[in-house]
Amino acid sequence: MKLSQIKQLSQTKYLPVIRPKSEEVLCALLRQNAPRKILEVGTFYGYSGAVMLQCCKEAELCTIEKNAENAAIAKQTFTDEQVADRVRLIESDAMDAICMLEIQGEKFDFIFLDGAKGQYAKYFPHLKSLLNKGGILLADDISFHGYVAEQTVKHKHRTIVNNLKKFISQVTSDSDFESEVFEIEDGLLIARKTK
Repeated sequence: MKLSQIKQLSQTKYLPVIRPKSEEVLCALLRQNAPRKILEVGTFYGYSGAVMLQCCKEAELCTIEKNAENAAIAKQTFTDEQVADRVRLIESDAMDAICMLEIQGEKFDFIFLDGAKGQYAKYFPHLKSLLNKGGILLADDISFHGYVAEQTVKHKHRTIVNNLKKFISQVTSDSDFESEVFEIEDGLLIARKTK
């Protein structure tokens, strides 16, 4: 699937695709830092993965997707956008894949976190060890439709919101990172590993 088709689809029915301003921030960060190895948690249809590889012509992408149907579409997207030769798609539960990469001693210059929001806090210690010094962690959708800023949260969203608050606190209080939260669209957290 071409990126333009995914974009079009996302305008007619809700698809979890990176929003336009967040995409601009992502591309600006990538161009400034020119990472060679990128990890993406949450491939979906391959939109943001293909965008990242188009921004960084030298980079290789390791991307994780649990849903087989989404992974199949993503593979087609990577082929259609002519970046498939620089992609390693892991079809697995994200936590399992992250731990496997950690055990294998993999290291990344840039991590784009866009998977299950309620799991960000669990992922963080492992992602930290996967990130090179000087590397960047960009977490998308950390405002969770604005619920994270609200005092009272509906019961059905409470666990995700509490886990996101925990994640934000983990990262922003970690002295090994310089981090900032941006209220762009559904919220971005950008953290650079300094130690």
